Amino acid sequence: MKTLSLVVLISGSGSNLQAIIDAIESKQLNAQISAVISNRPDAYGLTRARQHDIPAISLDHKHYQNRELFDQQLQLEIESFKPDIIVLAGYMRILTTAFINAFSPTILNIHPSLLPKYQGLNTHQRALDNNDSEHGVSIHVVTPELDSGPVIVQGKFSIEKEDNSESLQQKAHKLEHQMYPLVLNWLSKQRLKLNSDMPLFDEKPVLTPLLFEATVDAG
Repeated sequence: MKTLSLVVLISGSGSNLQAIIDAIESKQLNAQISAVISNRPDAYGLTRARQHDIPAISLDHKHYQNRELFDQQLQLEIESFKPDIIVLAGYMRILTTAFINAFSPTILNIHPSLLPKYQGLNTHQRALDNNDSEHGVSIHVVTPELDSGPVIVQGKFSIEKEDNSESLQQKAHKLEHQMYPLVLNWLSKQRLKLNSDMPLFDEKPVLTPLLFEATVDAG
């Protein structure tokens, strides 16, 4: 089992980052966060990183003329840490194809819907508007097409009559905070392997997303 080296990209509060930090510090996850990078200098996730003595880097996208120049600098920052995995944890920028290709297939994202449903934003309200009976969270490999890379695992929950966008978000966050450390643990134990075509879990292609309920106890 290897110590997984991570760089975590954030844009906001960093609650998924905190879940990963907690899993590392409680010895549930054999990993090291080499750096946390935010495109927003006021992101609270940077404070979380500093509180745990993790290098926290602010790279304000507003200081760059275009997305390409920003991503070029972001790539240089990440390459200096030589991470095994790049973890998108509430990172609210669309990455350029050149950036993704530079690190593929080692970029992971967590998305608040049951992909391929509801790519992009406002996923909770869209699920409500369509009268869906269930909703959930997906962890997938990042590819140039937005929210379309191979899905590794999904967690599902029922949508109740009293639910609104905020309550669905809270339900999703509870799942996210369990699912991200779990997937990273699989990578550390080499149960999960990422490649350019399709992830492998226990040496078998992940043809359909693993279900979180069925795999939560798989160490």
